[in-house]
Amino acid sequence: MSGRTRARACPERTCVGCRQRAAKIGLLRIVAVEDACVPDPRGTLPGRGAYVHPVPVCLDQAVRRRAFPRALRVPGPLDVMALRRYVEQTHSC
Repeated sequence: MSGRTRARACPERTCVGCRQRAAKIGLLRIVAVEDACVPDPRGTLPGRGAYVHPVPVCLDQAVRRRAFPRALRVPGPLDVMALRRYVEQTHSC
């Protein structure tokens, strides 16, 4: 035994709203299903993902900047109502 501890690297992702890097566990994964942004809290849905802090401020910034269609590489706008409901529910607790 060498006495050294193994420090695991914590994966980081960038929030598409505020553009801040944060630990992956502190961000909410978003995927595009048909023409809507769907929250993927477990990170198991198939497809390309984008990450956002689960707070209304970052969500609003991402929508205003049209970051979701660009990050998810889909043409045209995406519906964010399901995502907005999810963020408001989790943020109010």
